[in-house]
Formats: sequence, structure tokens, C-alpha cells
Amino acid sequence: MEVEKRKIELEKKDSEIIYSKAIKAGKRIYYLDVKKSRNDDLYLAITESKKKVTGYDEDAQVTYEKHKIFLYKEDFEKFVEGLDDVIGFIKQEQGEPIPRPEYNHSQNDSNVLAEEIAPEVKEITEPTTTGETKRSFFDKFKF
Repeated sequence: MEVEKRKIELEKKDSEIIYSKAIKAGKRIYYLDVKKSRNDDLYLAITESKKKVTGYDEDAQVTYEKHKIFLYKEDFEKFVEGLDDVIGFIKQEQGEPIPRPEYNHSQNDSNVLAEEIAPEVKEITEPTTTGETKRSFFDKFKF
């Protein structure tokens, strides 16, 4: 019994989110979650969540398809270099991306800009005590 309690506590601790950021992109949401491993090392869990609707009207069923990537601190630099390289390649080949409008569907099925529904979701940058703007891990990438 004691062993089972310990396992549950370890699993609960293992899934504890220390810091999180959600990025809405069309029908997808990317979650960047900082978690703590069993040996107290921090790592990044990247989750892509895509909304899937099957059926119509009363028969419609909503599910979410999720994919996860776990990125550990010893791989951060190589990951960022690789990501920067492929994003640079895409921009060189196709130019800067044209921003797409972000829409949410209200209950009456009309399109409304996401910022009108949830203005608190907008990214907020916090000034530091030195007057600089606090930047996150992915700020240098423009998706």
C-alpha cells in the first residue's frame, strides 16, 4: 500500500507544471510547459493540441488530437540552432509569412476575432527592473 502511494506521489510530481505558455495558431494550440523531473531537473514539454469535430449539428462530437515532445536542457542549444536554421531556410525560400487572422467560433457560428473574445490571451511582456523587456525562450522565432 505504501509503495502504491509513493508511485502516485512520484507520478503527480513528475507531471507538475512549473511554468506554462499557450500559443493559439488557427485550429491548433501549442502549449510550452516547463516541468520538473524526478531528479529536480527542469525540462520543456511541447504539446500540440488540434481540435477535431466530427458530425454535424446535434450529432457533432469534439475531440482533441494531442502530440507531445519532451526537450531536455542539454538539448536546448542544438534544438534552437536547428529550429532557427529550418525557419531561416523557409523564410529564404518563401519570404516572410503573411499573418493569418485568429478566429474563434461563437455559439451562433459567426466568426469573431479571438482578441475580441479573450483579450487576456494576448501575450504580455513584462518590463524588468533594468527597463528591459523580459523575453521568453521562443521570442526570437516568429511563427
